Amino acid sequence: MELGDKAAGCLLLLFSTTLFAYYTFWVIITPFVDSDHFVHSYFPAREYAIIIPGIALVALVSFVLVFVGFVMVRSSQAKAKSKPKTN
Repeated sequence: MELGDKAAGCLLLLFSTTLFAYYTFWVIITPFVDSDHFVHSYFPAREYAIIIPGIALVALVSFVLVFVGFVMVRSSQAKAKSKPKTN
């Protein structure tokens, strides 16, 4: 199983490094390249450089909040079941 974890880690590292390099090139380098250059055909409009990470951030925060809420509800249900009932 350890080899599978290493492979997954290497793939995640490769993916995140590639994504970081692509985004960095898109945001920092392409504004200095002529607008009719072929490089611009590989990138979306620059407005999306703010919109896409913003949507991803909202989705991530929403997921974390829903997860924390779910854990809190499950925890309170487990505590309620374990308490002895008094008459």
